[in-house]
Amino acid sequence: MYARSTSLTGDPQRMDEGIRVVRDEIMPAVQGMPGCIGLSMLVDRESGRCIVTTSWDSAESMAATADGVRAMRQNAMDVMGGRDMTVDEWEVAAMHRLHTPGDDACARVTWSRGDPAGMEGMLDDFRMTMIPEMEDVPGFCSLSLMVDRNTGRGSLTVVYRDRQAMDESRAGATARRERFTGQMGMEVMDVAEFELAIHHLRVPEMA
Repeated sequence: MYARSTSLTGDPQRMDEGIRVVRDEIMPAVQGMPGCIGLSMLVDRESGRCIVTTSWDSAESMAATADGVRAMRQNAMDVMGGRDMTVDEWEVAAMHRLHTPGDDACARVTWSRGDPAGMEGMLDDFRMTMIPEMEDVPGFCSLSLMVDRNTGRGSLTVVYRDRQAMDESRAGATARRERFTGQMGMEVMDVAEFELAIHHLRVPEMA
């Protein structure tokens, strides 16, 4: 499974309109493309930062849609008054759902970088140790880990039942993150928290 994420910073006052355009216009169009599995959208209403991620059944399907989604991406950026847009393509290395997220769900995203040569070992350790630990966190709903094997980059999204559950998990998440990245010799590039505005990524269980 593969994913393409588009990140931008827009006008916080235009987030609702951006969510509407992505949900009602862009998502149906993208889901009609061969190989598309689903779409999710994360938003930070205070900063205007948002991430739209589409999932694909193969690298070939994702590559074939690159030109087709360009105009949609620009439309969303214009609607939200966006700037600083970046596009990343990933392999979905892990997907685990314990509970289905509801309308109040929030997510914490951690971006990291490590040695590409150690990617398999990192993934094995993540599946064996980190996933079971996160299942025990109150309010945990799901997680997805996306990686770029060529650069050693990773993007981990952990979804919680609501803002309170995410807030209460912060200290424990920091401790787990520091322990795991220290053991794996990884660098944390960024950590951010969002509202899960659209949750239809639909990648099957991969834990």
